[in-house]
Amino acid sequence: MLPRVMPEIAAENGFRLRRWELTDRELLREVSVDPYIPLITTVPAPYSDAEADAFVRRQWMRTEIGTGYPFVIEAPDGRAVGNVGLWVGELPLRGFATAGYWVAAGARGRGVALAGLNAVTAWALGELALPRVELFVEPWNAGSLRTAEKAGYRRETLVPAYQEVAGEPRDMWRFALP
Repeated sequence: MLPRVMPEIAAENGFRLRRWELTDRELLREVSVDPYIPLITTVPAPYSDAEADAFVRRQWMRTEIGTGYPFVIEAPDGRAVGNVGLWVGELPLRGFATAGYWVAAGARGRGVALAGLNAVTAWALGELALPRVELFVEPWNAGSLRTAEKAGYRRETLVPAYQEVAGEPRDMWRFALP
């Protein structure tokens, strides 16, 4: 039985993972205009405070119902700069969890995604004792490909039409640990 509450997890370089809060509107406002993040997530675009609050409440619900752990990646200065999630809803059927991550444009290139992915992966494989964590990245997304590889994930196979993005099926590289 997996926990139904969000832990706080220390990550490398002073980052930490924590649950979403209604005070994280600024991060959502920033990424709502990103050309890619709203296409692959449920981040509201266009932004409104009401939609941002609804987004945060959905994140809380995911943990409460046992489908996942969406974490804010918080910088050492306390700013929310990204998201890393561990999705466990299909664990009983598939035997693995799925990870995903995104970082606000203003915080990219500073190891944010790597710190978040390393921390959530260590928690998943260690404390939660999950047998495997997979993640999926579009072939053109060089930054996310590098992050997955730096975190020790193995690139396994290109999965055709794996995920719908902006109404179109997209191929994705499957990565996995262990």
